Amino acid sequence: MTKRTAAKYKIDRRMGENIWGRPKSPVNRREYGPGQHGQRRKGKLSDFGMQLRAKQKLKGYYGDLTEKQFRRIYAEAERQRGDTGELLIGLLERRLDAVVYRAKFVPTIFAARQFVNHGHVLVNGQRVNIPSYRVKEGDVVEVRDRSKQMAALLEAVQLAERDVPDYIEVDHSRMTAKFVRTPGLSDVPYPVMMEPNLVIEFYAQN
Repeated sequence: MTKRTAAKYKIDRRMGENIWGRPKSPVNRREYGPGQHGQRRKGKLSDFGMQLRAKQKLKGYYGDLTEKQFRRIYAEAERQRGDTGELLIGLLERRLDAVVYRAKFVPTIFAARQFVNHGHVLVNGQRVNIPSYRVKEGDVVEVRDRSKQMAALLEAVQLAERDVPDYIEVDHSRMTAKFVRTPGLSDVPYPVMMEPNLVIEFYAQN
């Protein structure tokens, strides 16, 4: 299980953006960063700074993945034919915890990781407790029967702040989600602008 090294609200404030679009984000109330120097005027970011921020924002969005995990996903995207940025997004969205989050079975991506880890999820009828498990097109992800009445699950389904994207077909009455297709950047409902092209530039130069 990946250790979360930063509290999710600190990630928001460090980035200066409400990266999950949550109403409770402190960025909604304070436009400056965390810490005693957070209110200083921000200087113009260098190219490296912009690339680093784009990487940290995308990495943080998916539950603050470790650098080793994120670099491995980038390396895999780079090996494939096609647009590396689009492929990177597709690989991230195929993570089981991301699918559980997109299907609105849980309120946050952090809760999705824990939900999968604790064995509440089946993929094609088989229990999978690895958040980084990669689903394939056509796979059916479902909440196991004994977990369907969990309070957090029922609360997440009612959340109005985000919609289920069209590359996932969800039946909330049965708590099932079918991964229809691998999305590209424009398909993913990020609340803020993600720039995978800058992430690619970061890794290409460092």
